[in-house]
Amino acid sequence: MTVLVFGRTGQVALELQAQGDVVALGRDGADLCEPASIEAAIAAQAPQVVINAAAYTAVDRAEDDEPTAHAVNAVAPGTMARACAARGIPLVHISTDYVFSGGGSAPWKVTDATDPQNAYGRTKLAGENAIRAAGGCHAILRTSWVFSAHGANFVKTMLRLSETRDALSIVADQIGGPTPAADIAAAVLRISSALENGAKGGTYHFSGAPDVSWADFAREIFQQAGRKVAVTDIATVDYPTPAKRPFNSRMDCSALETEFAIPRPDWRMGLADVLARIAP
Repeated sequence: MTVLVFGRTGQVALELQAQGDVVALGRDGADLCEPASIEAAIAAQAPQVVINAAAYTAVDRAEDDEPTAHAVNAVAPGTMARACAARGIPLVHISTDYVFSGGGSAPWKVTDATDPQNAYGRTKLAGENAIRAAGGCHAILRTSWVFSAHGANFVKTMLRLSETRDALSIVADQIGGPTPAADIAAAVLRISSALENGAKGGTYHFSGAPDVSWADFAREIFQQAGRKVAVTDIATVDYPTPAKRPFNSRMDCSALETEFAIPRPDWRMGLADVLARIAP
């Protein structure tokens, strides 16, 4: 199976390259702000499956730069979807829980109404809608709280802060499922193979278990890493950010397990693997 991946240096893109025989394109291979570049890349590679692992993920910066976020998160996926649909190529696209309002406490179902609360969420939802409108075979995988040994993420931030701090105040009223990028990559490759072999596709949720607060996630990081850092719970209101964050990022992942036999991964095991990879 020939797999073309848009994105080369992101957390999931790097894991896809580590786990599968894929062709991964960075900006030099396909500029996501230039639709013609995307179409040319798909035509040149003639893949059996396309995976979009690229995105504008700077959530706070997107508040002041929504046009660029829209180009990358909405226009580019739509262009990929139309090019794939015209050629009969399945597309797997990674999305986010930010397409929901973030309210309540029940896990978000695939069928729940969307209501993004910030620019990042709006642009990601627009990307989803553009993919569906293209009419081709696709799978949209919404995920949350991604972490890995690569790039910038919560785990690496906590480890960096623990080098100089013995106490931290962490938000405790936002709840979600931390998700190892390695598990996302494995799920995406499995879905890709299924679509290439005739699976129908659709929209799915995938996040790590169990659901926790950022504060409890931090405690587990420090415990596993052997760092003596005291964590104090604080409210979101005490840590203001330019973009509104969801209080509830819990996700109902049952559809993915039913259709592709992919269960929620235990993020604590994924964390142990990441820490082992980071350790000198």
